Amino acid sequence: MSTRINAGLHRTDADAPSPGSVRRYDAASESFTSEQCHIVELSNDAADEAASIARARVEPGVTTRWHHLVDTTERYVVIEGRASVEVGTEPPRTIGPGDVVVIAPMVHQRITNLGASDLVFLAICTPRFRSSNYREAE
Repeated sequence: MSTRINAGLHRTDADAPSPGSVRRYDAASESFTSEQCHIVELSNDAADEAASIARARVEPGVTTRWHHLVDTTERYVVIEGRASVEVGTEPPRTIGPGDVVVIAPMVHQRITNLGASDLVFLAICTPRFRSSNYREAE
């Protein structure tokens, strides 16, 4: 099970986010998940059920575990690196900076870092990511 909920979420105030709130990036809050990637939650809060944003980092040569999300659409926005992404029954595709991968709910997925440096991407979930919706594939 993933441990993404609220890891690394920092706000400028102690209250629920309001219009215009700022959430500060905290690299030290990065956590390693069973999925084989490093995650920093940038925005994942019950006060904003519509979406969550996480910064994901995959080390060189690593392939994440097959998994899917229940009732959640996920988008990968590649920031740095080159990867092979596998989504459902589609053939693997090579992706790089600026590319967006859209993954429907219940569709198995995994990503492989093809580069010599870290792969960094944003994982944007709608509605927001909940660990109870995460399923590892068998």
